[in-house]
Amino acid sequence: MADPEIKLPRTSSQDGNLSGSPQLSPEIPIDQEKEKETNNDQKSHSSKSSTIVNDDTIHYEYLTWQTAPLPTPAFPSPDSLPDSLPSTAAYEKIISPFLWSESRKNVITWLSCAATVVTAYAAGSYTSGEEQMEAEWGVSRTAITVGVTVFTTGFAIAPMILAPFSEINGRRPVFVITGVLYVILQLCCAVTRSYGGMLISRFLKGCVSSTFSTMVGGVVSDIYQTEDRNTAMALFSGAALFGTGLGPLVSGFIAANTTWRWIFYLQVITCGVLMCFLVVFFKETRGSVLLSKKARAINKYYEELEALGIVGVVFDTGNHKIVRRIRWKVKSDEERASILTMISISVYRPFHLLVTEPTVFFFSLWISFSWSVLYLTFGAIPLVFRSLYGFTLDQAGAVFASLSVAAILATVIAIYGDKMMKKRRPNMNDTPEGRLWFPCIQSCLLPIGLFWFGWTSYRSVHWIVPTLGVGCATMGIFSIYLAVFNYLADTYHKYASSALAAQSFCRNLLGGAIPLVIVEMYTDLGYQGASSLLGGIGILLTAVPFALLIWGPRIRAKSKIASEIMNTE
Repeated sequence: MADPEIKLPRTSSQDGNLSGSPQLSPEIPIDQEKEKETNNDQKSHSSKSSTIVNDDTIHYEYLTWQTAPLPTPAFPSPDSLPDSLPSTAAYEKIISPFLWSESRKNVITWLSCAATVVTAYAAGSYTSGEEQMEAEWGVSRTAITVGVTVFTTGFAIAPMILAPFSEINGRRPVFVITGVLYVILQLCCAVTRSYGGMLISRFLKGCVSSTFSTMVGGVVSDIYQTEDRNTAMALFSGAALFGTGLGPLVSGFIAANTTWRWIFYLQVITCGVLMCFLVVFFKETRGSVLLSKKARAINKYYEELEALGIVGVVFDTGNHKIVRRIRWKVKSDEERASILTMISISVYRPFHLLVTEPTVFFFSLWISFSWSVLYLTFGAIPLVFRSLYGFTLDQAGAVFASLSVAAILATVIAIYGDKMMKKRRPNMNDTPEGRLWFPCIQSCLLPIGLFWFGWTSYRSVHWIVPTLGVGCATMGIFSIYLAVFNYLADTYHKYASSALAAQSFCRNLLGGAIPLVIVEMYTDLGYQGASSLLGGIGILLTAVPFALLIWGPRIRAKSKIASEIMNTE
């Protein structure tokens, strides 16, 4: 691929004055006699380019990923070159994440998905040890279940505060720091001797682990263009549901054969190993952070050249060449607000979108309900299968395998379904609504699965039948999760992180609250009645994607924010 032409949109000198092009600006001081000599030289030697040497003023240029090739340093004649020149490798190796090799992108994607799995695992694994914790600390089952609620509360709140730090410092430092804290807090859960200590540890663990899930969508956006994101986002969505099912599955066997503390010791080991892989193989993905790093590396290279007496770079204007000293800077660094301002915006904007944007509100409602159904399985599955079929703790935990298997199937279907739709409808993803065709169909599996689970929960019906109903509902949840992420990202672009933060807040709060009431709900309404109530709500909310599929463009046109984004593109 040929290098694009250099784009130097603006330049500024040390005093802050800006000029409109990389060429010699009017305010640059030039000796009048030298200018006359140059003009005379151009007249007498029109076939040759002359060189104008600038003064020692350092001029600042804005660096972008399209700035290539860089201006050539003003090297002297070959005979005058120093024996050793500074290496350019430090900045040449920093390229746009969109241009990374597929193998490098795959490593980042799979590491991110693995981090999502361990986070989702932690949410549900706790419930298998509730009986032992209840007996050890002498508190009620509902009080013990609060451990799930405080975890998801931390998970809902923390991203709004932590997100600005990833914009300033990048994804990797936030991942590494919160990952280390996550392992430490897992250990705190394992060794705590009090109920209060467990709740505090669970809340803080929810806060730090939120980065492993909420930032993964940002990582995917960092390295993949919009049209190439579906596979990575499908893997991310599948990882979240796979880990949710894997937690109770594994911890059920642990709690049945040893103490509840080993539920957390195992996570200390697995998360510690994952952290080693993250530290070694996970590279920074945020484009603006990498661009700033590249600018610093180029500036350091220029300083090393100047120390050798090679001052300035050459700009070819066509009529003559200009040599001047420059340094590179990144516009996003100048436009960035203070950290307190960024945090306040990060907290305010999601709620603003939630109450002013119908699309954000109804999508948040839709995914919050589906997430509450996912979390109700933590209480409903043990209740139904132990009371009706006499399952032991580990046998009831094995039923959660249906969630993990369904997540794998749904991921495969989403990946290949998207490829099939692109072949049949090449322009399908030209609008955000194009991504809703498949979810409109697949999301119907959620209410179907709820009715299936409820109305087959009888002793006379083999246990595999309601288990399959759980898997069916999980596939519906997957499609909703993926559709919400894709649609909000495609619709709100630069405000996508705020729109996604709004749905994440609602989703995790409602998902964490539902386990507190699910046992009473299924006991009072009956297994069939409770599942039918949820299935009916699911049917009503399934209308959301159909409504957007039909009226989405009209709704976006009436939206102040969405229409503003459409008009600027």
